[in-house]
Amino acid sequence: MKAFATLGAIVLLFTLSQTGQAATNDGILKYFNDTALKVKATEDPVQKREILDKSLRNMSMVLDKVHGLPLGSKDDHVGLVWLITSLQERRDELAGKNGLERVSDAQLNDFSDYVVQDMQQAPNTITISVVTALLILIILILIL
Repeated sequence: MKAFATLGAIVLLFTLSQTGQAATNDGILKYFNDTALKVKATEDPVQKREILDKSLRNMSMVLDKVHGLPLGSKDDHVGLVWLITSLQERRDELAGKNGLERVSDAQLNDFSDYVVQDMQQAPNTITISVVTALLILIILILIL
């Protein structure tokens, strides 16, 4: 089933060339919404923190891989850099690094919602082509 979904996404990847802010953001939002649900369903703050960190780390890895590919426009590059930077700031905040105050155990549920809200604001800030959006979604499917 994964192979069929991946093949379908690859076909779309080569046939679409328009800008697709919503497509990109929908995939990223779904990923972080799922993370927020997992965090809220977990009682142990250590596990909540691990879920959040893993989610942020995985998405950063995906975006780094896509950013390193010679595809996409200058706008794609700018959008990916914005997302990568934003996710690194969230990881730093979660861990209390780089001068940011560490998110308290009691605020982890709220922090997971905050990450989702931050990604919801991305369409106002970034433009990513459908080709790049599909690459992001394909890599996410493959690593999950």
